[in-house]
Amino acid sequence: MAGKWFDELEVGQVFHHDIRRTLTETDNLLFTAMTHNPAQLHLDDEYCRQETEFGQRLVNSYFTLGLMVGISVGDTTLGTAVANLGNDEVRFPKPLFHGDTIRVETEVIELRESKSRPEQGIVKFQHRAYNQHEELVASCIRSGLQRKKPKG
Repeated sequence: MAGKWFDELEVGQVFHHDIRRTLTETDNLLFTAMTHNPAQLHLDDEYCRQETEFGQRLVNSYFTLGLMVGISVGDTTLGTAVANLGNDEVRFPKPLFHGDTIRVETEVIELRESKSRPEQGIVKFQHRAYNQHEELVASCIRSGLQRKKPKG
């Protein structure tokens, strides 16, 4: 188990995740197709070159969100999470393009005991993703139900 127990987390703790990921055209195309998203911004190169300020296709932001959270799992919740409770304040301040590489950091911003589940607690993580130029490209606050370290 690589994740942290609720009792091992501290507010202000920051994880700098070792996994980095270069985003490919295949990632974007498959994710966009699997989610039935027909947006030209992700699929139509000609449209993007002629009709958008970006001049190229954008990586699907929901793929970015999933990847950002997924990269964090090994260091934070792998084997210790009970449930994901929700995402708040999801932001994409800069677009990502095919060939961009992201890195992710996660900060523990809130911890509280569960009133109904004494062997678990609720944690709020703030995830931040940066591109290869160290520009913030995505962020979100994720709440989860986390197991406490077993007694004995």
